Amino acid sequence: MHVDPDAVLRIDDLRRACSLLLDAAQHRLGDEINLTERGVDLYWNVDIQAAYDMVQAPEQHLDCGQATDDLAEIKTLLERDTPDTVALWHGLAHATGLLRLLAYLDLPTPDRSTRSD
Repeated sequence: MHVDPDAVLRIDDLRRACSLLLDAAQHRLGDEINLTERGVDLYWNVDIQAAYDMVQAPEQHLDCGQATDDLAEIKTLLERDTPDTVALWHGLAHATGLLRLLAYLDLPTPDRSTRSD
């Protein structure tokens, strides 16, 4: 079986890319982001199973995510004494929510503090 080297995810490459991106986010957005001051919390989310199974009606699998919940879950993860009990799918889903928030905050749009939700 032929393996396309461009279709192989190397965790070390992803780790390095995340470090580069997080360094850039810190430079552009600061060391801390107050979610309340930024007026960001709720966001649309497509269920991960539906997203990768390419279901026929993805809108039926749309739900609402919450950045403050993502943040709380990441803080809880970091406070654990036993990292071997990490639910990878759960932690990554919350980390993804926060990474997408950083991407959103970096979008070239007018000041978000004046928008109405």
